[in-house]
Amino acid sequence: MSEYFSLSECDVIGFDLDHTLCRYNLKETSRLIYESFARYLVEHKGYDKDLLHLTPATWDFCFKGLVVDLEEGNLVKLAEDGTVLRLIFVLSSYYLITHIILALICDLVHSFVAAKYYFYDNYFDLPGALLCAGVVDMLNKRGAEITSDFWKDIVAAIDHNYNTSAFREDTGTYFPSVKHCPGRYLQPCSDAVKRWLRSMKKSGKILLLITSSHSDYCRLVCEHILGSDFEELFDIIITNALKPGFFSLVPQQRPFRTLVDDVEDSEGLPSLEKPGWYSQGNWPHLHELLKTMTNKTEPKVVYFGDSMRSDMFPACSFGKLETVMIVEEMEGEGVPRADATPSNSPTPSEGPAGKKGKFEDQGMKSPSAVSNQWGSYFVDVQKNEGEETRSLTWCCHSIHTYSTMAIPSIEAIADLPLDFKFQRFSSDKPITTGYYPRPPDSLLKWEEN
Repeated sequence: MSEYFSLSECDVIGFDLDHTLCRYNLKETSRLIYESFARYLVEHKGYDKDLLHLTPATWDFCFKGLVVDLEEGNLVKLAEDGTVLRLIFVLSSYYLITHIILALICDLVHSFVAAKYYFYDNYFDLPGALLCAGVVDMLNKRGAEITSDFWKDIVAAIDHNYNTSAFREDTGTYFPSVKHCPGRYLQPCSDAVKRWLRSMKKSGKILLLITSSHSDYCRLVCEHILGSDFEELFDIIITNALKPGFFSLVPQQRPFRTLVDDVEDSEGLPSLEKPGWYSQGNWPHLHELLKTMTNKTEPKVVYFGDSMRSDMFPACSFGKLETVMIVEEMEGEGVPRADATPSNSPTPSEGPAGKKGKFEDQGMKSPSAVSNQWGSYFVDVQKNEGEETRSLTWCCHSIHTYSTMAIPSIEAIADLPLDFKFQRFSSDKPITTGYYPRPPDSLLKWEEN
């Protein structure tokens, strides 16, 4: 395999939407996700109103990349070889409940309910975990027994906020809030990104958008970040893709479905015959269409995404795609942040009227920042009697194994020519190879040592 990777060599360029093409204002979004569930528990299930109040310091606990041992009740940060770097012992029942809830969110009950571990690998997971911890703490203070009624209530909160009709019917808290004030939560793509997408389309590349979000929410997000003509940028748009099953469920793959006014046709398509906007579906059928569109038996495809579980691992392992991982944690470790905000838009920490977010001046940690409690996403540092021991994390190892390269955002590469040559991750190259525009601080220090 070549030492370098270039977009000019790809026939098809695909994107995830949430936290990939669309960057979220993580502080505001995390708070909204938490509130959307907590408010339901308080208003509809009689839970204590204290659930609605968090201190900014509480968010330091939320750290992407932790693994839950569902049998032992341990929350752990793993080294690259799977050994434990840091551990917190927690109630097994709490994390089993959390696991079931998150599995339902991801539509992966069939594969996770019987599993021993759950991997927190995206920003939508973390606020739910914090809420569960708050509920368990509240029940313990009351001396109440933790029963199945607890997780049933949480599942009801999820369904109230995120069921397929919630966006259309304006129910729950999450969708109405984003619809009312999208600029508070969503960051518009820069003009550079829009030009970049158009230049790839003009050069003959096939552009895909593959998201697990439903079509109505996808439309809102895309219109806000790309403009009302966003559909012209993509040859194929696939919503409600139900990843990772979109890539991994072979041969029991879900069929593609057509959409009418954001409602899925009840009859699945036997194959995918032409470009357009579809729902659900699977990689093998899409791959066949791409062969026809490119007139190649093996078109070269690259896919950009932010989730190891939903994007990188399945696309690489099952689809054999090139993969570029969006790792916002790079910006928390010294990598300069590319300007994602058009000059006439509010800054990321402001709403449409230019007001600061709730926690902007109160010390709330961003979920992508280094955690005081858990340390770095890439390298764990242990201090013992004045000496430091550095260990690569399992997350870092997974990025190197299942990604072609890693970037902090789409904006970081939008101004580059399509034939720019990026260095690939490689087992025979330094650990810092594969990150653009530069490696995170913790890996640079690792290399120095």
